[in-house]
Amino acid sequence: MKTKTPLAVAGSLLFALAAMNPVYAVDAAQAKELMKSNKCAKCHAVDKDKSGPALKKIAAKYKGNADAEATIIKNITTGPKIKNDDGSEEEHAIIKTKDEAELKNLAQWILSQ
Repeated sequence: MKTKTPLAVAGSLLFALAAMNPVYAVDAAQAKELMKSNKCAKCHAVDKDKSGPALKKIAAKYKGNADAEATIIKNITTGPKIKNDDGSEEEHAIIKTKDEAELKNLAQWILSQ
């Protein structure tokens, strides 16, 4: 009986700590403005493919991926070589902000599509 009590306390503590983790609220207006100011809509739309994939397609690709946010931020800040749907390759444009909160917000907004 004595071993069950520490397990119960540990389990309760784990649930309490998990409940304290705040849910990130996406600022859609800020994300849209950042996309607009960086001309992301030239290649991406929310629900249809252009020369780049639709944001909904990107969100679906990364659904359930624990590294999705970090991957999106890396892609928009480092300019990796990407392959377009037509088979051509080019360097992805680099977003013009170093503000981590703005980058996180944009990535989370994309993933929420």
